[in-house]
Parts: sequence; C-alpha cells; structure tokens
Amino acid sequence: MPFAALIGATAVAAGPDEVHLRLEWDPTRTTTAGMLHGGAIMALADTAGGWAAYLNLPETATGTATISSATNFMRPLVDGHVDAVARVLHKGRTTIVVDTELRDAKDRLVARVTQTQAVLT
Repeated sequence: MPFAALIGATAVAAGPDEVHLRLEWDPTRTTTAGMLHGGAIMALADTAGGWAAYLNLPETATGTATISSATNFMRPLVDGHVDAVARVLHKGRTTIVVDTELRDAKDRLVARVTQTQAVLT
C-alpha cells in the first residue's frame, strides 16, 4: 500500500481476520512535546482498517473508502513504536465496520479507532 510506505508503516501480518501494522516513533512524527502526533496514529489506524476492510470485500466490490472514523486516545507515545491491529466487526453489502487497537511496545493501549468503510462497486 503506497500510503503505508509514505508514513513509514510496516506490515507485521495481514489476512482477512486481522491486519497488523507498525509505526516507529520518530522525531519527525511528533508534536512539540515529543509525543507521536495524533494524526500519525489516526493515519496508521485508517491504513490498517482500510486494508482489513479491503481483505473482506464482497466478490463484486472494487475497493473501500472511509466514511466514518472515531478515535479515542488513551495515552501518549513518547518512544518505541505503535502497533495497529485491525479486525472487522461487521461485513455488509454496502459497509464494513472495523475496530483497530493501537498499542505501544509494552502492550499498553494507546488508542482505539472504530471505522465504517463504504464498499465500492
């Protein structure tokens, strides 16, 4: 996925049941306080969620597009990496709902994102 490469995300695993991406903390991705920027976390979650939805498309579909995304941040990330694990909660004809958990290197919850992806035909 070109955007994943652009933001520096790497694939740990990808399949219809789960997509797992990783983003390393880097000073170019931080706020002025040194925390991984919320936009970087949201972009990682959207990428993982979109990929999970894509891997669960109905046969006649051509792709997905995020139509809704809700993010809850739990703690800042100031070093290490963040892992995004996306799982499909609902597969419908017109939408796919994905839950993505983002955890730090100590397996602490950093954020949780719920997305709705439109099924494109």
